[in-house]
Amino acid sequence: MTRGADLLNLHELTERMLDRAGGGSVLAVGDLMLDRFVSGKVDRISPEAPIPVLAVDRETVMPGGVGNVVSNIRALGGEAHLIAVVGDDAEADFLARLLGPDKDAGFVRDSSRPTAVKTRFIAGGQQLLRADYELSRPISPKVEERILDEIEKRLHGAGVLVLSDYGKGVLTDHVIRHAIASAKSLGIPVIVDPKGSDYSRYRGASVVTPNLKELEEAAGGFLGQGDAKLEEAARGVLGKSGVLAMVATRGGEGLSVIRMDADAVHVRARAREVFDVSGAGDTVVATLALALATGSELPAAAALANLAASIVVGKVGTASVTAEELRMGADEAGRVGDKLKSGLALKDQVERWRRRHLTVGFTNGCFDLLHPGHLSLIRQARSACDRLVVGLNSDASVRRLKGPTRPVSNQAARAEVLSAIADIDAVAIFEEDTPISLIEAIRPDVLVKGADYTIDKIVGADLVQSYGGHVIRAKLEDGHSTTAVIAKMTAG
Repeated sequence: MTRGADLLNLHELTERMLDRAGGGSVLAVGDLMLDRFVSGKVDRISPEAPIPVLAVDRETVMPGGVGNVVSNIRALGGEAHLIAVVGDDAEADFLARLLGPDKDAGFVRDSSRPTAVKTRFIAGGQQLLRADYELSRPISPKVEERILDEIEKRLHGAGVLVLSDYGKGVLTDHVIRHAIASAKSLGIPVIVDPKGSDYSRYRGASVVTPNLKELEEAAGGFLGQGDAKLEEAARGVLGKSGVLAMVATRGGEGLSVIRMDADAVHVRARAREVFDVSGAGDTVVATLALALATGSELPAAAALANLAASIVVGKVGTASVTAEELRMGADEAGRVGDKLKSGLALKDQVERWRRRHLTVGFTNGCFDLLHPGHLSLIRQARSACDRLVVGLNSDASVRRLKGPTRPVSNQAARAEVLSAIADIDAVAIFEEDTPISLIEAIRPDVLVKGADYTIDKIVGADLVQSYGGHVIRAKLEDGHSTTAVIAKMTAG
């Protein structure tokens, strides 16, 4: 028997975790790497060989592996400490700077091996090639002992231990066995992001988090379709390995929580535009760890991890999810779908549209008691661009502009109505009197406002024109205004 995780209140769970995040400490141990993403355009084939020529226009660098787990926990407001093996090289120094306050504290330097670097070459949102610079072999007994010493020093005070196993040699059987035993002696849950087919090396761990391919490998073959087959395979793996529970990530189907002593819980994925799945598993592990460290039960923690994963797959590269994005994602799930965006989420969405060479338009207003005049403005704005963002005055902003009796409909209701309009692709609520901060953040290609405004009175017009954008004064529909509607209602 299974029960759906839709019974869980995502908004409430998110707020509870984020409110407690500052007190949630996670110790993360495992394989660390430097992830490079080299992006550009391909418009010709090399004359030297039948391969595409990438005209590079951008390069980004991020911590990968266990470093991405740490970055995600910190982005959500949690405390995370890292223990990893790196080389005695410039890449390790760079990772130390990227990882911030705790930088070199948990690094075990090993001059016999280089710091792992993965370089991905990307064009049109697709990876063309990945080049790995690494040495995949077990660390020496001397380095093992240094790792275990660090774990013993740092485990006290941690709420959860994460073992992030990429099979690069840091998490040897000796390290795993002693780390799990030390955590259990202190009553600290252990989450393992596993590698390989033999999960008995993780015996005693609280949770393993395989993806479907990894679960199939551990189960010894194809799982088949449906929840029942997955549960059967997962319980078989748990029974043989001595691990207490599994959170199996299932891509577009979400994830499943399987425990030997309880019903399975299947958390369905939320439909989103998938841009890059790099590091999504790290986001699941990080959110799961922070949720458990702040007091959530495993099914609730899994629901939060699923929400975080649905956000991060819409980003480019090995990315993190911020507390603001998670909170907004929970609000969207319970309220207005995927169109309502926070500032950070909006910038990321606009970035994805631009990578697809889509033009972005912007208009704004209070949109209190939506009427045909509003719809005409929206239609005209959408006809001038490929994607339309609507800035919506918050309730406080409307009160300052319109008086204490406005708005008639609160911002949640107004956002929900706007989100139901097909011509609108994103809605962003702003607290200020004008949307200038939103305009500066997304730099729209087209700015649209009613023809009752002259160009010099349209907020953001000078900025948009400065970088070659267009400002359009939309034709007004006569006889329609919210003020008139309210006056008529009051008179009646």
